[in-house]
Amino acid sequence: MIVLVVGGAFVQLGRWQLGVAENRAAQEALEQARSAPAAELTSVLTPHTAFPGELSTRPVTVTGRYADGQLLVPQRRLDGADGSWVLTPFVVDATGATLPVLRGFVRSADEAGPPPEGPVTLAGGLAPPESPSSVPAGPGEIGSVDTSVLVNTWPGDLYNAFLFLEAEDPATGPQLTKVPTPLGPTGVNWRNAAYAVQWWVFAGFGLWLWWRMVREERVRTAGSGEGATPGAAPEGAPEGAPEPPGGPLARTGDNGVREHP
Repeated sequence: MIVLVVGGAFVQLGRWQLGVAENRAAQEALEQARSAPAAELTSVLTPHTAFPGELSTRPVTVTGRYADGQLLVPQRRLDGADGSWVLTPFVVDATGATLPVLRGFVRSADEAGPPPEGPVTLAGGLAPPESPSSVPAGPGEIGSVDTSVLVNTWPGDLYNAFLFLEAEDPATGPQLTKVPTPLGPTGVNWRNAAYAVQWWVFAGFGLWLWWRMVREERVRTAGSGEGATPGAAPEGAPEGAPEPPGGPLARTGDNGVREHP
């Protein structure tokens, strides 16, 4: 019982270390993404090209103008509140292509408002397009930030990515609640993951040692037996030999003559 309790404790310690490994990896990825210098969008991405995985969460800047065709992405949550994302087309000056920009989060469609007019420089984090969604979308809505749908909704060339807006320059008009750029895949912190595996190895070794001890005890008990069996033939006597005349109590004297008690 003690071995099982200790083994279970080791398993739980391993799970705890694995959680620490994942949390540290996420924190390191977040710090790395935040500390990376912002790049000009046109220097890292071109329209109609596949989104490179290494650009996920990459800070970028881009200059251009908002265009007509703003959409809401319903059934989103932020800080425990239900609402919608506000997705606005942004025409990049350098390429003339459209970049979907997530301007912010609203609880109702009335809070979205029109985007600022005139030239503006945006700063934010890049993200790959989302997968198709089964969320019901009404007029002026889209189920997800799916560029395969947007390319048939907005005119002109389209970037295969979207921007989580962090800042506008100049910042004019009402500002929406910003949605933080989510982290991409972060994996685990391998040092802490190794600690987790170590605890699981300890648990496995403890169970194996307990099983080995029990097995050896059974073998030893079976080998020693429970004592001499009554009526067993004397050692060295052939198996099945007939009982000597006079019964089991007969014995042979020193002169070789059988004696009886």
